[in-house]
Formats: sequence, C-alpha cells, structure tokens
Amino acid sequence: MGIRSYRPYTAGSRQKTSSDFAEITRDRPEKSLVGAKHRHQGRNNRGVITSRRRGGGHKRRYRIIDLYRNKYGISGKVATVEYDPNRNARIALINYQDGEKRYILHPRGLNVGDEVVSGPESPIEIGNALPLANIPLGTEVHNVELVAGKGGQVVRSAGALAQVVAKEGDMVTLKLPSTEVRMFRKECYATVGQVGNVEANNITLGKAGRNRWKSRRPKVRGSVMNPCDHPHGGGEGRAPIGRAGPVTPWGKPTLGYKTRKKNKGSNALIVRRRRRTSKRSRGGRAS
Repeated sequence: MGIRSYRPYTAGSRQKTSSDFAEITRDRPEKSLVGAKHRHQGRNNRGVITSRRRGGGHKRRYRIIDLYRNKYGISGKVATVEYDPNRNARIALINYQDGEKRYILHPRGLNVGDEVVSGPESPIEIGNALPLANIPLGTEVHNVELVAGKGGQVVRSAGALAQVVAKEGDMVTLKLPSTEVRMFRKECYATVGQVGNVEANNITLGKAGRNRWKSRRPKVRGSVMNPCDHPHGGGEGRAPIGRAGPVTPWGKPTLGYKTRKKNKGSNALIVRRRRRTSKRSRGGRAS
C-alpha cells in the first residue's frame, strides 16, 4: 500500500493523509460472510460506561473472519482483497476447493490467485497456517493462538508480526510485536507471514471529525477539569497535580503504574517482559 497526501484546500486536508487502497480489489463484501454489529458505545452488559470517550461514528457491518484456520488439508485460492471497517488490517476472501468461502487476515505479499492451505503438513509459505511445532526457527508469523483450538488472539493488527525464536519440549518461544518474549504450546496454530497494510500507523487523520467517524469522542486533560470531575482539576491558572503522582479520575495511580496481577497464571510463560514506556516519557499528558 501507499500513503496519499492532499493539497491544503481546507484546514482539515492540510495535514491529512490516507491509504491509497491500491491493494483493494473489490468494494462490496461477500454477503454470506457479513453480519450485524451491535454498537456498545463503551458500555458493559449492565449499561454502565466502562470505556470512556466512545460513541457515535459511522455504521458498520461485521465481516466474519476465519481466525481458526481449521480447514486442514483443503487448499483455497485468494479471490479478493477487501477493506474491513472493523480493523486496520485488510482481509482476503478465500475460495476453497470444496466450495466454501471464508475471510482471513490479509498477509503482506499475498496476491489474488495465490493458494493457501492449513494443517500440519502445509508448506512454509505466506498465508499458510501450521502448528508452531512445525514452523522453523526465525519464521515470521501472525494470528497466533493463545489456547490451541480457540483461534488466533494475538498479533492480528496491521503490520504486526511475531518471530519464532526457540523450541523446547512442548513449548515454542515467540518474540511478540511488543518486544515481549513468551512461550506458547506447540499445538497452537499460527499463520506464516506479516499482517498487511504495514503503513497504517503512518496515517495522519488531519481533523477531529475523522476520529468521530471511528466512534472516538473528544478527550480533555484532567488538569483542565473542575475538582468534582477529576483529582487533577481546580486551582488558579495552571496548577500542579498536588499529589505524589498522576492518578485516574477515581484516584488510582496511572501513567506507568503496573496493574497486572502478581499471581497471574500466564506469568510463568513470559520469558522477558515487554519494554514499557510511560506516556510522560513519550511526551504525553496525564489524563
């Protein structure tokens, strides 16, 4: 893919960039693989807002993605590469030899007409899915299962890839995009290659309205709120936090404060933790 820039005819187009969608080959989804998408707008099953600053946005229809890749031994041909409004990666429509159609995440370098297959005996080629035990060291993979048979749960966003770095006994060690090094069961499936649309992180929205189209509502700093709305609020002019460190609206420490449970079961599978950078070190502000 490439990135398209715009002439500054308006304030919103001055910094705006977008994808050129050169890899897209079809503008309508496969009807049999499209379903309704309920819009939660940041609310849980009790209707309570648990994720702030969500709501509005353009209507979407959900594309049913095959994250299981469980059509073992049956090859399929890539029919189209399509846009998916529910993720930043592209999706590919696969026509299998038995007549079934499924969407998969589009790997980088997979073109219309190429064939893909899944199963333990599959060749190590882009788009093929195999158990981690059958994938050679150094191979780049994506759509990795955390639990065998549950479907891919990690390494699914645009441009993401994990690398197979070691094998020992029943475990295979992967280096994840977050720089975390973690062990997985050898039975877990992964897809060979990198997720496509690698330039997705380089796109500049250009105006607040494009965020609203994505159901993202405005965000303001806690320091500009009133004391009744945020612990950082109030004071005359620009006031400091007034605490030992930044906190959430509910008084819990934030910006670098670790919230992972110390006795979490998967701690034993983590060989090396991810490299943590706080918002403050990245130039961000306390919320």
